[in-house]
Amino acid sequence: MRRRTFLQTSAAALCGAMAQQTNAAQRPNILFAISDDQSWPHAGAYGSRMVNTPAFDWVAREGCLFSNVFASAPQCSPNRASILTGRPIWSLEEAGTHSSYFPQKWTVFPDLLEQAGYAIGYTGKAWGPGNWQDAGRTRNPVGNQFSKRRMDSSPEGINGLDYAGNFEDFINQKPDDDPFFFWYGASEPHRSYKRGIGEESGKKLSDADVPPFLPDNGVIRGDLLDYAVEVEWFDSHLMRMLNLLKERGELDNTMIIVTSDNGMPFPGAKATLYEYGIHMPFAVRWPAGMKGNRKIKDFVSFIDLAPTMLEAAGVKAHKDMMGASFLDVLTSNQSGQVDPDRDQIVAGRERHSHSRFDNWAYPARCIRKNNWLYIRNFKSDRVLAGDPPGYHDIDDSPSKSYLLEHRDEAHIQPLFEHSYGKNPPEQLFDVQRDPGCLNNLADQPQLAATKNQLWSELLQQLEKGNDPRVKGYGHLFESYPRFGGMRPELGGFAERGVYNKNYQR
Repeated sequence: MRRRTFLQTSAAALCGAMAQQTNAAQRPNILFAISDDQSWPHAGAYGSRMVNTPAFDWVAREGCLFSNVFASAPQCSPNRASILTGRPIWSLEEAGTHSSYFPQKWTVFPDLLEQAGYAIGYTGKAWGPGNWQDAGRTRNPVGNQFSKRRMDSSPEGINGLDYAGNFEDFINQKPDDDPFFFWYGASEPHRSYKRGIGEESGKKLSDADVPPFLPDNGVIRGDLLDYAVEVEWFDSHLMRMLNLLKERGELDNTMIIVTSDNGMPFPGAKATLYEYGIHMPFAVRWPAGMKGNRKIKDFVSFIDLAPTMLEAAGVKAHKDMMGASFLDVLTSNQSGQVDPDRDQIVAGRERHSHSRFDNWAYPARCIRKNNWLYIRNFKSDRVLAGDPPGYHDIDDSPSKSYLLEHRDEAHIQPLFEHSYGKNPPEQLFDVQRDPGCLNNLADQPQLAATKNQLWSELLQQLEKGNDPRVKGYGHLFESYPRFGGMRPELGGFAERGVYNKNYQR
């Protein structure tokens, strides 16, 4: 999230320059490619050894590769709602929690593009999981679905949709003169995986990038290689889409944005506010509107995506959007830190799966500023991973099972506690030195001023967004219905698709 202190003296000149570039680009097409559960290091352009991502690397090489882009939440449906609305999850009511409603009251940017003459569509995973139908909407908030084509064959665990083929169908049916917005939402690398598919594909265990919060052994490495195969599946369909645009002469006037919705589905990553949960891969290519071969360090939140795409299209952002366009960064022709005020983001999480007694959430908020990550856990008596023994906020996997089965071993126990234990009310990490977020510095006296300043800045943003967790009615999040699977064995409220009246205002 960008602070509103950008140099006002240059605003008029910037607006004029951006307007000229938008006119020159003749209203760009927009292809938004979003994988499902991929952490930021896992693309070739970032130096990963275990994945081969030529499409992402192409976009990054001829466009801008970002190193500090963050999800609004470490779960798919609230984060996707945040992308669509330009609002943080605590300002989205039911849509700010996982697998609930998407209220009709919230304006989404694809609708604004469509009203401005854009053809819009999607294939694969759009907004979800959740219920948009009973919230009064006539279609998924992302737009019109294109899903008729399927692959002749696909590996076990892979979605059978022909994502690229469906994109071609969309291109073929739209009016030739209309610009387009298309959302390519892969289901990969969301679990489950075919166990061993990584090694079957020729990958070597020695190539696996083992994050610091997981033990380094053959089970974990094999699981990571299986994950890598699914990242590559996402990338292969993106490559087909890029080649199609090139064949049609539309590639250079298409703003291509490639990212993911939240972190990798491993303990210590997805559904956490740690680095591997919210730090996202991100690259943008648009030769008609921006200079390429650049690496950008500016901090960008996913709430900034809607205003940016709208501005590139020459469409005014809706008044309810709280993010700030970073089109000025894209069109600046600069590398490194372009806007000095883009030095922080805020994010948060509420309920993920039904993982606790009474369908309770795990409410937490964070601020990532420079090299610091500060997390505020509002209910530190609850377990981040969900109630034992299931710990259902962590996806089932060989990695999850390994940590559970070996939790009593001396070298595993700290890693188990990191992912499965209870957290204190405050956590502070130096992510440059500790990207795995294993060393909590919140109690160090010499860092008290840093911690307090970060909490003050985070609190200011939460109050600005009328976050119920700091306004005195945070229990409202516990009331929102869940339309996914419920687990009565956890005790308390367990009715699917029903508001829990015990927590309503």
